Formats: sequence, C-alpha cells, structure tokens
Amino acid sequence: MTWVLCGLLALVVYAHAGYPLLMAVLARWRPGALDPHEDDKAGLSIVVCARDAGAAITARLENLLACVWEGELEILVFCDGCADDTAARARALGDARVRVIESPEPRGKAAALNEAIPACRFAQVVLCDVRQRFHPEALRHLTRPLLDPDVMAVSGLLEIEPSAAGGGQGVDVYWKMERRLREWEGRYDSVIGCTGAICAIRRAAFTPLEPDTILDDVEIPMRMAVAGGRVFFEPRARAFDPQTLDPAREKARKLRTLVGNYQLIARYPRWLLPWRNRLWWQLISHKYLRLAVPWLLIGIAFCSLMAPPLPWVRALIAAQALAYACALAGLLMPRLRWKVLSIPAGFVLLQWSCLQAFFAFLRHRRDLRALWKTPARS
Repeated sequence: MTWVLCGLLALVVYAHAGYPLLMAVLARWRPGALDPHEDDKAGLSIVVCARDAGAAITARLENLLACVWEGELEILVFCDGCADDTAARARALGDARVRVIESPEPRGKAAALNEAIPACRFAQVVLCDVRQRFHPEALRHLTRPLLDPDVMAVSGLLEIEPSAAGGGQGVDVYWKMERRLREWEGRYDSVIGCTGAICAIRRAAFTPLEPDTILDDVEIPMRMAVAGGRVFFEPRARAFDPQTLDPAREKARKLRTLVGNYQLIARYPRWLLPWRNRLWWQLISHKYLRLAVPWLLIGIAFCSLMAPPLPWVRALIAAQALAYACALAGLLMPRLRWKVLSIPAGFVLLQWSCLQAFFAFLRHRRDLRALWKTPARS
C-alpha cells in the first residue's frame, strides 16, 4: 500500500510540476529552431464564425481590418444560423475585403469551419472568435512562423483579465502556468493544441472535422502534427478577452474542454501510440494525465488511510486535510483574496470539473452537442 501511495503521488507531481519542468529544460537546451524562407507578404484569409453576434460584429471586423498587414487580406464571416442582423451589419461596413457566408440553420463551429476554410482565397488562414480583440501587430506576429514550411499551425496568446473573486485566483495561477507550458512546448517541438481565439493554419493542411467536434482548436493542429507538421506558439500574437476568469464561467468552459478531451481519446486512440504520433508522450502528459488527477487524489486519500501509520504518512494525511479545508473555505468565501485559500480552491474546482466531465461524456457520448446550448451574445 505504501508503494502504491508513492506511485500515485509521483503521477500527480509529474502531471502538475514534473512535466512542465521537463518541458522547460527541453525548450532551453533542445529548441527547435525556425527556418523561415517563404514570402512574408502573401495574402491572408481570416475566418470569423458567428451566431447572433449583431451587437459585436461591427467592432470585431473594424478591429481586424485595423491590424497591421502588408499583403492582401480577406475576412470571411460565417453566420451559423443567425436569427439577428449579424450578416446585414457585416455587409453594411461596405468593405470589399469582408465576405459573408450564411447558413440558414445552426450547424456548429466544426461544420462552419468545414465550409469556410476551403472557401478562403489565400493559403494562410487565421481563425478567431467574435468576442475577443486583436493587438494591432497580432496578424504579423501570428503568421511569421508560417514562413517556415514545416510549421502547419501557430497559436497566439489569449490575455484574460484576472478574476475579482478570491476563488478565481487559483484559476488565474493555473492559466498563467498553462501559458508558459504552451510556450515551452512550442519552442521544443509543438504545442498540444492552439488557442481557438487566435490561431493561424495552412489551408492545404486542413482536413474536414466531424460535425460534433468539440475541441476544434486541439483536433485541427494535432492532425497536422501527426501528419508530420509543427505547431508553434507565438506569445507576441495577442488577443484580449473582455471577460474575466470568473470561477463559475471558467468551470463551464473547463467542463466543455474536458469533455472534448474524452471525445478525442475515443476518436483517436492511435494518437497514444509512439509509432503513430511523435507527440504521444506530450499529449498524455499535458492533456490526458490531467484527466486522471481527481481519481489519483481519491486513491491517495484512500491509500493514506490504509497505509501503515508511518510518520510521513500521518504528515501526508494532515496536509491533505489542511489543503481541502483551505479549498472549502476559499470556495465558500470567494470575497477573500488570500492565496492560501484561493489557490487550493481553484485547484479543487478544476478537479471537480474533471469528474463532472467524465460522467457527462458517458451520459451524452452519442450526442455531445446536447450538452450545451449556445446563448445569444450580448
């Protein structure tokens, strides 16, 4: 039982500290250098998928058109079953660079991308959402790594305002660590997934998605990486999200992401095979091992109680009790912005989302789109 306890502890430590540390070392000592030798003034297509975004689409398009870009530019606005005036407002800009594609019925983002990306005129395609805003230099930084013919996709950096709630500080810490990990992964070889709010791909490397795909921003670049391409991370290409890292909102977003990870495991088991995917250990370490952490924590608690009462085992039991007590206090008193409470609260919140995602996937695996109803954007 003691050895089992040590093994479970080692897996949790590796998932949250060991793998990031290893990736930081590899990024420093074995970086994959870029070899740019393509035209940096090629045309660029931007795809914006929108549903009932009439109140925000004009400002979003103005933001994209104001970004620095020296070559030709087009923006495709895919209106996915919009019941408002999103399409009319996009056309009202009167800019020849803006094209509108309308679907009479909502089909989901994956289906929208399947139609919009092949319709793009240019080889480089930027994917983004309506809500965020780009830094004026975002397009230039985002597409520069694509000058290397081995790079198939590039992820930018999404900046989110810190949470005002104390419990959200733990989520803030998690998000900052995630950004650094993605930077190290991209510098070493390839980042596991892109940021859906700001990423660039090669149109020729895109293959159609299943209509019920949840994590298009993970599946698209992973397909490209499995095919032999590289997925880079460019932190200078920044997008800004007006929302904050509110714990409740982050919990809903995380639930969707985690269910999407279970969908990927079921859909692409071959990605776990070293001879089929050179990034197999990164995928397991970054994505899939984290799904197991709540179960590992339950195992640690059980083994701690069943193991011989050695001094370090008793200390471990006391540490768990203290950590969970701090987490509970942080969740019950979100106005307290004490890190000793907020960081454990954020961690427990994410682990609870993992457990919920597992059972949600089992219940709705035949129709995962039934899990969320897309609300009209304010």
